[in-house]
Amino acid sequence: MTHEFGPALRARRRAAGISQRALAARAALDFSYISKVENGRLPPPAADTIVALCGVLGIASEDLLALTRKIPSAVQQTVSSSTAAQRFLREAQQMALTDQE
Repeated sequence: MTHEFGPALRARRRAAGISQRALAARAALDFSYISKVENGRLPPPAADTIVALCGVLGIASEDLLALTRKIPSAVQQTVSSSTAAQRFLREAQQMALTDQE
């Protein structure tokens, strides 16, 4: 699934009309890193970096995060320290909900 991340990032970047250099600069990354990720020469970035990239692109981060099966550190911290959040997620998993549901 992670092999889809690079092309997905590229498509969203292009749809936003942002160059690799502009995206990299706004996300405080090297533009060659963006190029290598988009071309599959590097694995997808950390979850928090994906969130930052999505913020620059003006898109929700969930779709790109789902491609990598990663969770932002703030969400992971909240879920791991909350009994209610873990219960909720377990129940949602057992219900086998679709994205639409």
